[in-house]
Amino acid sequence: MEAAEARALLQHIFHPLLPLGVASAEDPEDEPSPPVPEAAFAPELLEQAVKLEIQGIAAAEAGKVDEALERFGRAIQLLPERASAYNNRAQALRLKGDAAGALKDLEAALQLSKGAGRVARQAAVQRGLIQRLQGDDEAARKDFAQAARLGSHFAHQQLVLMNPYAALCNQMLAAAMKQLRGPGGSRQESCEGAATV
Repeated sequence: MEAAEARALLQHIFHPLLPLGVASAEDPEDEPSPPVPEAAFAPELLEQAVKLEIQGIAAAEAGKVDEALERFGRAIQLLPERASAYNNRAQALRLKGDAAGALKDLEAALQLSKGAGRVARQAAVQRGLIQRLQGDDEAARKDFAQAARLGSHFAHQQLVLMNPYAALCNQMLAAAMKQLRGPGGSRQESCEGAATV
């Protein structure tokens, strides 16, 4: 499998609503190199690890989460210093309901990526989502802010949604628009630009 195909398949798990092969706005081609360049790994081990990750993603998409976990675990055994497999395994652990295990893998992914690049962005988003679900909004904000700095539009949207001033502004604007339109007004308005993050 060629690198472009592998990249498209890996991206699909993070952007399942996009067709395979279509790049999202969050994955620019001119992104800086990862902190540990792929060339630093033995080519044969890297090829095996990438294949295992692709197999793991395909298994997760087919609902075979245990098989996915096994594949990601093997990829980590091959290249324990490569952040990508930890990030992917965290996604599978989330699907299985193991938030603690997912958080542990996300921490490893963030440390190995040194908080930079695509893997760090995705790991920060995932960790922010878990923390938000667990009610730790302050920790979630920090992770979403890190992911937003790394180029995640989704993380930026989450920060806007978590901003109480933006929520209040949206409520006030919606009420004012409804009052101006009278009964039956249905168009939604937003003042996203009023949010400061």
